[in-house]
Amino acid sequence: MQTFFYLLDMTLRLLVFLCILFPAFAKAIEVLDLYESTLYIDDKTRASRVEASKAALTNVIKKLTGKSQANSHPLIRQAMLSISDYMLKYEYLETREGDLQIKVKFEAQKVEELVRDSNLPLWGNRRPKIAIWLAIEDGFRRDFVTQESYPQLERLIYDTAQDWGVPIVVPLMDLEDRSKVGIAEVWGNFSEPVEIASMRYQAERVITARMFKPEASDFWQLEWRYTDAELFESNQLVGDKQQVLIQMVNNFSDALVKQFAIDPNKTYASASSVLTVDKLTDFVTIEQARRQLISISTVVEVDVIERTNDAVKFLVEHTSDVTDLVKAIKLEQSFTPFVDPRAFYQLEDSHNLKYSWVGE
Repeated sequence: MQTFFYLLDMTLRLLVFLCILFPAFAKAIEVLDLYESTLYIDDKTRASRVEASKAALTNVIKKLTGKSQANSHPLIRQAMLSISDYMLKYEYLETREGDLQIKVKFEAQKVEELVRDSNLPLWGNRRPKIAIWLAIEDGFRRDFVTQESYPQLERLIYDTAQDWGVPIVVPLMDLEDRSKVGIAEVWGNFSEPVEIASMRYQAERVITARMFKPEASDFWQLEWRYTDAELFESNQLVGDKQQVLIQMVNNFSDALVKQFAIDPNKTYASASSVLTVDKLTDFVTIEQARRQLISISTVVEVDVIERTNDAVKFLVEHTSDVTDLVKAIKLEQSFTPFVDPRAFYQLEDSHNLKYSWVGE
């Protein structure tokens, strides 16, 4: 009996340790290139530059809103007529192959105002990183898609995700990765080893995918799913090899936009929530935490209402429901959900929100 309780105690300690460890790695990251776009261009004439800049603004708006046809909106069409008003700078680049490109960067505040005035959803620059483990069966051989094995497919995945402004990582599949994950784990979607290996890449969400061409078929089949049990659902795509890869990235990117973008047509009455944050040891860290909270787009005001030892209670006024507030805080790197080492189960209570301060 003593052995049983000893093992139970060790198991609980391990679970608490994992709960503490994994959120520290599974955080959203700040996307730095949301307001810029790079395109191929024929020459350096003013006419070519203007047209390329309009296309660049369309690309930026897609990253912010998830809407690829937003340029059809009257306000955005009008903005295209005075494109230079929104531009911060541009520069010409030359590729290794000798092709000409133009990189256009826009003023973040002006573009965001344009999006809001156009009544379009807006997704901020803190976004979850997605790890994509993709195995391919080509003939009688199975291998991982990496920069070395299938460079064109890997590049296609990155380029498509960049169009959406979604941070992704295709694992290197070096000795460290292969010591933890093999083809069989990804092909069969064995979640545990894949999730553990993904911690190296600080991924918040993990996708396993397999691509193959069924016998007597001219089309490729791509099956992908999240390893998260809450999202565990197989998705199947059929078509050209490049087409199905693009569609997979489009599908999960579109789902992320719908989950995290702020819908201007969805109105909320002003609400207040109390957040308890521990590990705030002095007035400097308290102020840092307060500023971090108030930087969330739906938060209107943050006040300190109580302080005990190293914990502080904040009264947060926000224009979203509590669920959306919790989602927004989860994307903040400075906070991690509070884990009570004495509790058998870690329960999330939307009316009693508790976090630990990690720091900026």
